[in-house]
Amino acid sequence: MVVLAASIVSKSGKALVSRQFVDMSRIRIEGLLAAFPKLVGTGKQHTYVETENVRYVYQPIEGLYLLLITNKQSNILEDLDTLRLLSKLVPEYSPSLDVEGICKTAFELIFAFDEAISLGNKENVTVQQVKQYCEMESHEEKAHKLMMQAKINETKDIMKKKANELDKMRMERGKLDKGGYSSISGPRVIEKTFSDMSIGGTGFGSGSGLGGLSTDMDSFASKPKGRAPAAAAAPGKGLVPSRSASLAPSDPVTVTIEEKLNVVVKKDGGINNFDVQGTLALQVLNDADGFIQLQIENQDIPGLSFKTHPNINKELFNSQQILGAKDPNRPFPSGQNETPLVKWRIQGMDESSLPLSVNCWPSVSGNETYVNIEYEASEMFDLHNVVISIPLPALREAPSVRQIDGEWKFDSRNSVLEWSILLIDQSNRSGSMEFVVPPADPSTFFPISIGFSASSTFSDLKVTGIHPLKDGNPPKFSQRARLITANYQIV
Repeated sequence: MVVLAASIVSKSGKALVSRQFVDMSRIRIEGLLAAFPKLVGTGKQHTYVETENVRYVYQPIEGLYLLLITNKQSNILEDLDTLRLLSKLVPEYSPSLDVEGICKTAFELIFAFDEAISLGNKENVTVQQVKQYCEMESHEEKAHKLMMQAKINETKDIMKKKANELDKMRMERGKLDKGGYSSISGPRVIEKTFSDMSIGGTGFGSGSGLGGLSTDMDSFASKPKGRAPAAAAAPGKGLVPSRSASLAPSDPVTVTIEEKLNVVVKKDGGINNFDVQGTLALQVLNDADGFIQLQIENQDIPGLSFKTHPNINKELFNSQQILGAKDPNRPFPSGQNETPLVKWRIQGMDESSLPLSVNCWPSVSGNETYVNIEYEASEMFDLHNVVISIPLPALREAPSVRQIDGEWKFDSRNSVLEWSILLIDQSNRSGSMEFVVPPADPSTFFPISIGFSASSTFSDLKVTGIHPLKDGNPPKFSQRARLITANYQIV
C-alpha cells in the first residue's frame, strides 16, 4: 500500500486539510484533488473510484469528504482500513465536522495523519496511541506555567497591599487637610504613579508587566513622604516556591529536544515494541528574534525518520538540515508557548539498545514467595529518578525486603512495590532487590512498569547554530535535551 496523500475536501474539491506522504509537486496534488468531485458524481455508493494513474478512496463526513489518494497497485482492503482509522481520528480533533471546525483544527489533524501514516504506509496504531503521540506532554512546561501563575498571584497580592496603603494614606491626608495642611503634592502624585503601572503580561519580551514590576514597586514605595517604605514582597505562595523561577527561560531563544520511549519487553526475552518518538520545539521570547533559521545535526542511525511542521521549508531541511520557515518574511511565533518544528521516530532497535533491562525471578518455597529482581543499565545514558513498580498480591502489610540497591516504598492502596534509584551512572550500572511475600502465582508480579529520565537522547539531535535572516548578530540561545518514558513495561 502507498498512500500519496490524505485530505479533507469540500464537495467542490477545495482542500481544507491535506497531507502528502510521497515526493510529489504541489500542483500535481492540487490537480488530483480538483478532479475528484467530477469523478464521484452523484448517487454513487462506491467508496473508491479509479483513474488511469491513481485510486481515490473516500468517505463522506457530513458536507465534506475524507479522501485518500493511493496508487492503483495498493491493496484496497488496506486502503479501507486506513480510511476507517482516519475517520475515527477526525472527530477526536474536530468535534464540529464542518468547514469552520476542520479549518480551526487543521494542524492537529495533519499531525494525527502523520502518526497514522508514515512514508505512505499505514502505521499499526490505535486512535488512543495516535492521541498519546500527538500530545507530547511536557512536565517542565507544566511547571513553568504553574510558576508564572504563582508570580501573577503574588503580584496581585502586592497590589492589593499597596491599594490598602493608599486608602490609609488618603484617610490620613484627609485628617491633615481638616487641620489646615495641603494634600496636593502627596496623594495625587502617588495615585498617578499607581495608575501608570502595568500588571498585565508575562514579563517576557516587553518593557512592562511582571518582568519590570519590582523596579516600579521600589520607586513607588519610596515616593510617599512621612511614612516608612512598604514591607518587602512576601515569598511566592501556592504550588511553586520562589526558587522555581529558575525554570523560566532567560535566553531570547530556547530549544527543547525531547524523546519519549514506548517499550514493551517480554519477561522471557524478546521485544514486543520499541519505539522512540522525538520532538524539537522552539520558544522565542520576542518577535524580533523570530527571524531565524536553526542549523541542526544528529546521529545517523538506522530506522530514524523525520517529519517537519507544515510551515517549515522541507527542501531546506532535507538538503542542509536547516529548520526555517517556508515564508522567510514571517517570524517564528513568540511568547511563553513552545512551537514544535520537527518530529522524528526511531524504529527497529533491538534489546541491545534498551537503556534499562529488568529481570524478575519469583520462586515459591513453602509458605513464602521469594522474588529477586535485578536491573542492568546501558552505558549510553545516565538515568535519573528511576522507579521500578512491581505489582504484588493483595497484602495487608508491606512485603519483607531482604536486600535492595536503592530505596523502596509500598503502595498499599494499589498493592505495588516501588523500587527507586535516584541516579544510575557509571558507579551502579547494575543492581538488585530481594523481597518476600506470601505464596503467589509468578504471573502476579507482572507487568512491571518503569519510569526514568535522561539528559541525552538516542538521536543526539542538537542545534549547532542560529542563522539570522535580518542584519545583526544572531540572538543568544540555549538548548536542553531529555529522554523520558511514556510507557516502559516488562510483560
